[in-house]
Amino acid sequence: MEERFERTKLVLGEAAISALLLRRVAVFGLGGVGCYAVEALARAGVGELGLVDCDVYTPSNLNRQLFATQSTLGRKKTEAARERVLDVFPQCRVEIYDMKFLPDTEFDFGKYDYIVDAMDMVSAKLAIIGRARAAGVPVISCMGTGNKKDPTMLEVGPIEKTSVCPLARVMRRELKARGIRGVKVVFSREEPAKGMGRTPGSTPFVPAAAGLILAAEVVKDLTQTE
Repeated sequence: MEERFERTKLVLGEAAISALLLRRVAVFGLGGVGCYAVEALARAGVGELGLVDCDVYTPSNLNRQLFATQSTLGRKKTEAARERVLDVFPQCRVEIYDMKFLPDTEFDFGKYDYIVDAMDMVSAKLAIIGRARAAGVPVISCMGTGNKKDPTMLEVGPIEKTSVCPLARVMRRELKARGIRGVKVVFSREEPAKGMGRTPGSTPFVPAAAGLILAAEVVKDLTQTE
């Protein structure tokens, strides 16, 4: 364990590593964003991860989803993610929730120290944020990464400061209507590329960068480092 986190300890300090080993983080959505968040959280030493998704890997996931490989096609994302985490950090406690999260889905938000929202569906995102807030658990939410080319355009800030992103526009309105303010989000001011159809396009790098930023913010907040 000491050698595993030696390089991270040189940056964050020994106290931060010790703190992360005791923390529990739930990640909702294991797609192009969520998988990279999970990877980074595991490699940083978060002691327990809750992984929530209902999907299976398909060939269309291969361009951007870290746990999507030829060998995982057709497999549940939660199961493949758990195997990956335990291959990287065998001591991590991994609980998987193979389910479609809806506003009325039963889930114990209070058992976690931090919630990561990497979902696409607005109703699910609103429910995750609202229920995390009600449970007194910090939450960070990712806005749209589809049809984006430039990962350097990603930013972190409160939802009220977002612009350009169509998903963020809807979330601002709906969160305001619910009296929820100051939600930390990852978003991009890059104008979306015009897609060729109703399905958003994606790149290997923007969702990945967003997932890594999500994980970095979680680690920073849980260890109180800057």
